[in-house]
This record gives sequence, structure tokens and C-alpha cells, in this order.
Amino acid sequence: MADKKKIQSLLDKVEAATAKNKIDLSSAEDLSIGIMNLIAIEEHLFFSSQKTGKPQYLELLNEVRLMRTELMKDIIKDYEGEVWCISKHLLSATMRLIEVGTKELKKGEKKKAWYLFEKAYKLYSLFWGINLDIVHLEEVKRDKFEDPKIDLIDEEGKKSGSSSVFDKLGSIIKKAVDCCKE
Repeated sequence: MADKKKIQSLLDKVEAATAKNKIDLSSAEDLSIGIMNLIAIEEHLFFSSQKTGKPQYLELLNEVRLMRTELMKDIIKDYEGEVWCISKHLLSATMRLIEVGTKELKKGEKKKAWYLFEKAYKLYSLFWGINLDIVHLEEVKRDKFEDPKIDLIDEEGKKSGSSSVFDKLGSIIKKAVDCCKE
């Protein structure tokens, strides 16, 4: 019961944050997937330039990068430290793990695919946790051989107790970010 109250408290905080920042999470989720694909296009344009020796691909890469940068500003509001780059790399890693998982699924490697999909979802949840200000990066603690621990912030700005960042964020994001809302 206490866990349900904590999760509901965090969901309320997400709702308050999205109302304050005027973020439509269903649209923001779609936009984040679009940004993932733009990052992948940037990568492909780089490799195409190098494989073909044609610098024209780099001109296209620059155009796609400018578009991606503009779109990221709609989601990433905090520019403190490395938050921008961390966010970009979380989306990029999510996309790549989804792609590799999909290839494993096609080969019939369901267990391996599921493992990769779980990792992708954890990274995606961390992206939203950071960008909805549910987690504060300076609060992340790590013991030498333990999972990363983080204090989640409740709606009153108080620490809600230490637990694995991925344990809490996954369920919160699943409830808060719903692409099927119209």
C-alpha cells in the first residue's frame, strides 16, 4: 500500500510538472521517438560520408542535426551541466537497443530480445525521469558493487526514499507517458 501511495505521489508530481511546463506527454513521447530516429539518421549520414567518400552526406548530416537540436528544445528544459548531452545519448542508446532487440527477435532469440528491450526501456525511463525533474542527478549515489541508488523527489520536493532508479522510474513512466492518449 505504501508503494502505491509513493507511485501515486510521483504521478501527481509528473502531472504538476507537465502542467507547469505545458508538456503534452503523449506528443512529447512521439517527439522523443522522432528525435531518436533523427539521431540514427545523423549516424547513417556520417557512415555514408565515410564509406562513399562524399562530403555531401555531411551537409545533410548538419541539416538533420539542426532539426534535431531544435526539436530537443521542446522536451529538454534543463541545460545544467551535461543534461542536454546525457538526454541525447539516453535517447540514442534506447534506439540502438530497440534495434538490436528487434533483430534478435527476428532471429528467434526471444530471451535476448526481451533483455535488450528491458534495458532500452530503463534508459528511456531515465530520460523522462531527468527531463520531468522527477530525479535529480546530483542525488545519485553508487556503492562499488551495488545498483545505482537515487532519491526520488515527491511533489513537495522532499526525498521519497532511496531505491534503484530503474525500479521506480519504469512504473512511473509507464503510467505517465501514454502514447495512446489523444
